Amino acid sequence: MTTLGGEMLTRAGTAAPAGFEVPSSPLSPPSARALRRTRIQAAPRWPTPNLREVWAARGLLLFLVWRDVKVRYAQTVLGASWAVLQPVATMVVFTVIFGRFARIPSGGVPYAVFSLTALVAWSYFAGALSGASNSLLSNLGLVTKVYCPRLVIPLSAVFAGLLDFVIAFSILLVAIAGAGIVPSPWAILVVPVSLLAVMMTAAGVGCFLAAINIQYRDVKQITPFLVQLWMYGSPIVYPLSLVPAKYRALYAFNPMTGVVEGLRAAMLGTGPIPAALMVASLAVSAVLLACGTLYFRHVERVFADVA
Repeated sequence: MTTLGGEMLTRAGTAAPAGFEVPSSPLSPPSARALRRTRIQAAPRWPTPNLREVWAARGLLLFLVWRDVKVRYAQTVLGASWAVLQPVATMVVFTVIFGRFARIPSGGVPYAVFSLTALVAWSYFAGALSGASNSLLSNLGLVTKVYCPRLVIPLSAVFAGLLDFVIAFSILLVAIAGAGIVPSPWAILVVPVSLLAVMMTAAGVGCFLAAINIQYRDVKQITPFLVQLWMYGSPIVYPLSLVPAKYRALYAFNPMTGVVEGLRAAMLGTGPIPAALMVASLAVSAVLLACGTLYFRHVERVFADVA
């Protein structure tokens, strides 16, 4: 609608009396202020993890965690007791073989609690890593049929194992009390920091393996072997003091080294709290998390094509 010579012209070209307002058509273009520009551009080759999108999908994350917990012990006789039996049975085997036969030193504490302290953290790490590496294959429907922040899929496997860790850690406290050992007050800080390092390591390496596993199914066969090698490369069945001094700096790059040594020092009093070693574990686990999620996002765009 325009004004010309005191008359108002409609869009059809007919004149309208002055003072008469013609309602604008719903198809008329919006005003300049209402215009909004949207720039569409190609995604970067190495997109960073969208934490805001992951947070918005926290409901899906909680659902996947709850589903994994229910499915894990569905139709089992012992149920959640498996979270206790697995580390305890391994502790018994290690105590007989490495404690009695091999006579591996245990820092002045019974070898049973010495190994159980490490196995509680290691069992959670191994389970979270294996679950995260196979998470995309277990949720192909989410990968190929609907859109969601796919980063929540391996993360759900990491969070789902926390229940097992809490149950196993409770048994560890009972075993420590039965051995007459009083944990250090530093345990209040060391345990959450160690758990954070384990979670970041499992999430980082798990995202990396999950991204490869969806293209090359050999990863599913390699992961158990990798976990076993990693265990014997960590001070699980032996103390760090048995490692030659020239190799201990190399051991610091294994984030599970600081976790295990920190837990033993805080829970069993086997020595001073290895603050430097724990800081190194946190730093390495943070790097693994960043690299793993970055690679996951890099190849995420082809998941639906190769699954």
